[in-house]
Amino acid sequence: MGNALILSGGTGNRLGTEIPKQYIKVGGRPIISYCIEQLSCHERIDSIQIVAAQSWHQTILDCLEKYDIKRKFRGFSKPGETRQLSIYHGVEDIKRYTEDSDVVLIHDAARPLLSAQMITDCLSAVIGHDGVLPVLPMKDTVYQSVDGRKISALLNRSEIFAGQAPELFRIGLYYEANKRLYPEQIRTINGSTEPAVMAGMDIIMIPGDEGNFKITTKDDLERFCELIKQKNEEQ
Repeated sequence: MGNALILSGGTGNRLGTEIPKQYIKVGGRPIISYCIEQLSCHERIDSIQIVAAQSWHQTILDCLEKYDIKRKFRGFSKPGETRQLSIYHGVEDIKRYTEDSDVVLIHDAARPLLSAQMITDCLSAVIGHDGVLPVLPMKDTVYQSVDGRKISALLNRSEIFAGQAPELFRIGLYYEANKRLYPEQIRTINGSTEPAVMAGMDIIMIPGDEGNFKITTKDDLERFCELIKQKNEEQ
């Protein structure tokens, strides 16, 4: 069983907008609607759980009415103080209606260009493994700096990768990996895959998608707006 967890609890402060970025309308629809529609329409996704603040539930429900085409929404989960705590709450809720061997695909609402192919690639790659992480190779020379001022070391970029979302895990193992870190250590986690690696889970890497970028800055938002404008003009 494939279950999607959409993270929509962020405030989007870095973008400097009045509302969280995932609820900004682009192409006449909220940004979150793009990944909702893609996940709902994918034949191997059985349920959708969404982490979101209570104040945005109605906005999302209105969005689901139109874009959750296959009616896969199962419920809301409460946001945590950090991204990983939000994930923990979401996975805990999903466990109530799934088996431990089922998988959870974790995706950011602010990554609206999720493709059906990426979802398929993640679900196919997890067979025989505990999890999947899409990655992008490092194109630039990478340096290490201990103090943030001086170069400490030149790193081998062929051994360094940038992680992307969605990330996919076996629910039972991943929940236990996060539970071991709760309540304090989990607050220091930076990436969704980190608890899985710490727990010794078998995580396989697959090629990521350059187009599956996260909207973090105004430049990102403008880029997405332009892509949607071009797509609408072509239709």
